[in-house]
Amino acid sequence: MSYLLKQLAREWRFLLRQKYLVVLLVCTFVMSGFAVFSGLSEVTQQKQTIERLKAADLTDLTNVQHKYEDPGLLAYYSFHLTYSSPSNLAFAALGERDIYPWKHRLNLLALEGQIYESDAQNAELAQAGKIDFVFVVSALAPLIVILLFHDLFANERTSGRHDLLVTTARSYFALWGARITVRLIAVIVCLMLPFYIGTLLSHSALADVAFVTFICVIYIAFWTALSVWWGKNASSAPRVASTLIGFWVLVAFIIPILGDLVINKTVHSPKGGDIVLTQREAVNDAWDLPKKTTMDAFVASNPQWKDHVDMQSEFEWKWYYAFQQVGDEKAGELSHAYRDAAHTKYQLAGIVSWFSPPLLLQRSFTRLASTDALAAFRYEYRMRGFHKSLREFYYPWLFIKGNPPKAGLENMPSFKKTMLNEMDEPEVTGVKLKENLSVN
Repeated sequence: MSYLLKQLAREWRFLLRQKYLVVLLVCTFVMSGFAVFSGLSEVTQQKQTIERLKAADLTDLTNVQHKYEDPGLLAYYSFHLTYSSPSNLAFAALGERDIYPWKHRLNLLALEGQIYESDAQNAELAQAGKIDFVFVVSALAPLIVILLFHDLFANERTSGRHDLLVTTARSYFALWGARITVRLIAVIVCLMLPFYIGTLLSHSALADVAFVTFICVIYIAFWTALSVWWGKNASSAPRVASTLIGFWVLVAFIIPILGDLVINKTVHSPKGGDIVLTQREAVNDAWDLPKKTTMDAFVASNPQWKDHVDMQSEFEWKWYYAFQQVGDEKAGELSHAYRDAAHTKYQLAGIVSWFSPPLLLQRSFTRLASTDALAAFRYEYRMRGFHKSLREFYYPWLFIKGNPPKAGLENMPSFKKTMLNEMDEPEVTGVKLKENLSVN
């Protein structure tokens, strides 16, 4: 044991004397720290935004309820905040939260337009993405490992020390094993230490931290083994580095980009703008259609109101909200096709990830952090369920009861109250999520 420790201590001293390796490790630590810091800042900002909007939403809703008594006006002016809060681990893998909206304000009007007319951020900035911890580990860490290990053997051969070192070494580990172990531990510590600080600040679950540590160590060890194996018998360090970097570019960039292009060419999907346009045209056309046409279409999907659709005046709120729902239903086929295509693309990307270790690591990480496309699908499912509960609350007042009393407004649904329990949520994989997303 003492002999093993002596070899490791010797290699630590040897590493610290090589300034370019020390600089590389310091840069690794700084990059990891910056990624963790920016992730924590982004998540903090999102949480603060949600809390600020929740307070403003409550104030706005209270003012509307004091101002209006008519259920149609209440439904029109009452907006309800829906949101998807970032998980405690989201700081390390922001995932699709740059692309999919994570907050909306909904009222009883047609839902499809409210979903796809989101207040997403600048599209070009979203496309560029953010440098988070999972990006540093999956995309940049392999390059760091290559720079650390590509000349492990070639340098000794170039300097003429290789044969002497091999002859005088007590064992393989005494020479190469200790050197590999020290460099591997150094890069893991520089990468993971900022992450652990981030998990303490974000109160992440210990089991999640342990799993992330496991997959990151396995991933870094894979690139280390590849670099050592490829450079073991090589005499030219630049040739080893160029080959490994070429492989890194292939699996980290070329395969994911080509896979994305093939998936987008193969899986055809309507655009969110087409869904909004279809729904909006249906709503606008309803003003010129005979009211019976609208009500017949509404009753076809809501037979429980068939005895209460007769109108006594030219305009009634029940007719107005009926053609809002009919507009959603006319856009429903496009909406279902859009969601089915998105789910299919996600599944196909999972197949591509098996040929790209960096992409596979990113998918595993974002799935654990609940920041992937499936988490966005789940949030949309919750939104649709909440909008359905709003219809169930308002329709009795619109079709039968008249003005609701102030006490009755206490039973108005809120997104927080109607958020699904874990046991009621759709599965995150398989066809069950697709079926649940197609309910509304």
